[in-house]
Amino acid sequence: MFTGIVEEVGHVVEISRPGGTGGDARLTLRGPLVTADAHRGDSICVSGVCLTVTDLPEIGVFTADVMPETLRRTSLGSLVPGSPVNLERAVRADARLGGHVVQGHVDGVGVIVRRSPGPRWDEVEVSIPVALARYVAEKGSVAVSGVSLTVSSVGSESFGVSLIPTTLSETTLGGLTVGSTVNIEVDVLAKYVARLLETSPSVGAPRHAAPGGGAPSGPTGSRMDSQMDSQSGSESDSQRGQAAR
Repeated sequence: MFTGIVEEVGHVVEISRPGGTGGDARLTLRGPLVTADAHRGDSICVSGVCLTVTDLPEIGVFTADVMPETLRRTSLGSLVPGSPVNLERAVRADARLGGHVVQGHVDGVGVIVRRSPGPRWDEVEVSIPVALARYVAEKGSVAVSGVSLTVSSVGSESFGVSLIPTTLSETTLGGLTVGSTVNIEVDVLAKYVARLLETSPSVGAPRHAAPGGGAPSGPTGSRMDSQMDSQSGSESDSQRGQAAR
């Protein structure tokens, strides 16, 4: 798990294709900070994509294998030697969660459609696949190429963010132009809530009044009726017993 707080901007050293065109790729990347305490098997977020360290061939350099599925569904397929990438190590359990929960599982690729420079910040609009728009909320969180950002506006097929000076200078987002592609990961909490609503037939279902104006039907109404009947019966029995005495 990551937090979307980029630790450094690394660079692609080499890209090889062990499986040939259309197959997997092996990335060799330079990142002195994220490799300072890295070991084989560790996870490093590369521009929003969680990759596993497969080798550390030299100081400050690591390699990672990228499957064809990842190359097709993220912007990693367009990388070339020299390309800058955002790098972040997996978060420690005792560390502060400075951004938001980022899995490194990219949901889709967005495109920069508008960029408006401000005095010290930039306002950026990103188009996204229609299927992802439902998970993006104003003032919510979204990961853009591994950077945790607050959503400033939402549209039917896009959202807006404001990039502060630190984001502009210390991530790859500062150098993107209109037409650039970015990896998008929506908030995982939003995805789980949506999934629960889709698969739970009782959530949001209307409760219907029973015939004759009785208690609402359904599990809740049945439990209430049972409890009321039980309580009423007990009280009546007790009162009758006292009267008899």
